[in-house]
Amino acid sequence: MRRKIVAGNWKMNTLLLEGENLVKELLEFTDETEPAAEIVVCPPFTHLYSIGKITGVNYEGKQNIKLGAQNCSEYEKGAYTGEISAGMLKSISCNYVILGHSERREYFGENGEILRNKIFQVLDNGMIPIFCVGEKLEDRESKLEFEVVSEQLKEVLYNLKGAQMERVVVAYEPVWAIGTGRTASSAQAEEMHAYIRKVIFDKFGKIADEISILYGGSCKPSNAKELFSMPNVDGGLIGGASLVASDFIQIINSFGGDSVQSL
Repeated sequence: MRRKIVAGNWKMNTLLLEGENLVKELLEFTDETEPAAEIVVCPPFTHLYSIGKITGVNYEGKQNIKLGAQNCSEYEKGAYTGEISAGMLKSISCNYVILGHSERREYFGENGEILRNKIFQVLDNGMIPIFCVGEKLEDRESKLEFEVVSEQLKEVLYNLKGAQMERVVVAYEPVWAIGTGRTASSAQAEEMHAYIRKVIFDKFGKIADEISILYGGSCKPSNAKELFSMPNVDGGLIGGASLVASDFIQIINSFGGDSVQSL
């Protein structure tokens, strides 16, 4: 069974105390009920160690909330001022790392070569990459969305071996729907998620059936249930709605009560 995952990408938001309080609210929720999806929080780098202490393994040996980073360096170590390595993230018990987010591609010039290096760093350190792909508005208007997404997938993921690919989570971001108030319809999301799975299948065969593919375009409580009902949508990479505990919990609950396969 594919893992159902709801990951909150906090981006450059919250001060440390705000972030700690947000996670404590989420932990109260997980103490009261069995979540229908695996929960991941991806706070700013400054919060990771402290929040990791809060989300650590509980007395029953379970980790109710997984810890993720929003990025990492493409290098193992060295004279790279301001960078943070995958090994450093692993040392503070990070479980996931977001790679290739549209904002990283757009604002910081991350390309296929950089992301290939990063994904190997994450995998070599035993963490799970959440690899983001997606098209801009001009791509969709020019009917190039499938070509763009295919290229993004192939230039990075096709360099992996099967055992590595089994550890990858993919997130589809329709860039035109991020922070614009627009959202891909459930049919549009399903169409692209199914296509992504096909591209992975063409290289890795049946592994594609086990890969979790998340939707990452302005998912919120009002549309999460419909989006998550699609056969190939396995969860969400949530932006703004992950900063409000009640909204994030509503999104998590949008799955209903099916069982969750944990890491």
